[in-house]
Amino acid sequence: MTGWERFAFSFFNREVALQYLPAILDGMVITIGLALVIIAAGVALGLLLAILRTFGNRWLNAPIIVFADVMRALPPLVLIILLYFALPLAGLSLGAFASTWLALTLVLAAFAEEIFWAGILAVPKGQWEAARCTGLARLQTVRDVVLPQALRMTVPPLTNRIIATTKGTALGSVVALSEILNQASSSASLAGNATPLTMGALAYLALFLPVVVFGRWVETRFAWKK
Repeated sequence: MTGWERFAFSFFNREVALQYLPAILDGMVITIGLALVIIAAGVALGLLLAILRTFGNRWLNAPIIVFADVMRALPPLVLIILLYFALPLAGLSLGAFASTWLALTLVLAAFAEEIFWAGILAVPKGQWEAARCTGLARLQTVRDVVLPQALRMTVPPLTNRIIATTKGTALGSVVALSEILNQASSSASLAGNATPLTMGALAYLALFLPVVVFGRWVETRFAWKK
């Protein structure tokens, strides 16, 4: 057997691929579902926190800033492990899916809050003053005048952050979440062949390459014209 034949047998074995394809597909379903709920919860929480900061209450803003700084500083893997292994000692047990979802949601929310807040600050102060002069309340000003302008500026960086965070679903394999990486590594161990790992890599490409291409389009579409 030549070197290339050994390589093909170990990483591109057709029989092994067919045998473990259902497991990889199951992992893809878990990964897609996890990514969707992370995006929905993380972006919504980040936007809510950014809106709360517009009221200028220091007692409210201080914990929001601390939350954003801590969550951005903590590695997501450490956070997942803490939630999964440490919380049961306090009487609160989270499963692998819930621990991974909560950890990555908090991380995404922290980054999203800072991105939304930067967009809000980028709106000229005159826009705020003009809206208040027309009789709009502060919340109405934020909702109807400031946010439509701020959100346009935040789309490109927010899209990139969503992509980076949702790729972190692979970290769930550390707590035995049956996503793509976990299924691929388990299948490779059972088969004694690395082909399932190749299939896992291809599955990630199939899922996230279109998202990356979409993100590039979004950057171009929403970029401010000079």
